[in-house]
Amino acid sequence: MALELDAVVFDVADAMSAATFWAGMLERSVRLEPGGASVPGDATQVGLRFVTSRTEQAGPRHLHLLLTSSSAEDQQAIVERALELGGRHLDVGQGPEEPFVVLADPQGNELCIIEPGNAYLAGTGTLGEVTCDGAPAVGRFWRDALGWPLVLDEQGQTAVQSPLGGTKISWDSWEEDPPRPAHRRNRQRFDLICTEPEIEVERLLALGATRREDQDGHLELADPGGHEFGLRRSSGTTR
Repeated sequence: MALELDAVVFDVADAMSAATFWAGMLERSVRLEPGGASVPGDATQVGLRFVTSRTEQAGPRHLHLLLTSSSAEDQQAIVERALELGGRHLDVGQGPEEPFVVLADPQGNELCIIEPGNAYLAGTGTLGEVTCDGAPAVGRFWRDALGWPLVLDEQGQTAVQSPLGGTKISWDSWEEDPPRPAHRRNRQRFDLICTEPEIEVERLLALGATRREDQDGHLELADPGGHEFGLRRSSGTTR
């Protein structure tokens, strides 16, 4: 099996709170896991994993999620559902004229409800995009790491998408992380699986990844932007 993006991982104070929120938003189920809970994805929709951590506030955030809507009424209904599930409005400097709505989940993770008719996210599904900080070199690294084609590469922005379609993963250089102490680990990161991690590690290092210390028995690397990601052996059933 080739390298697969199993989930986006979030360190949070209360994993069940976050997982329950996102299961409700995405109309998925919650799966209990050691140390947390996940909201599994499928072949075209990226999964989410939440890990209960006492130090979740110590590391920086470098990504947020975009949800699509089909009409103005649908967008408003999604916002109302988010608020009912424990989300809240979030001010990140957006003006009142912006067509999207910025919220935070119960654990403070940012999400945007995108306006209907957004051509860029057309056909991606409910979880339209995982938007990350990072220079174009980071997006090209993930293109090669995952074997997903670039669907955007202009003006400092890059994005990849599975050949099957679905959720896009993007990077924007104008939002790059500020310098941080080397010991501060990202509280949002990718969790990758494959059948032969030993071989994949060497390939990823050759592409520009760096090796980090193992975390909870899982190998951890960092992409060229310094963002950690986990790599573990597939159990054979990934979803």
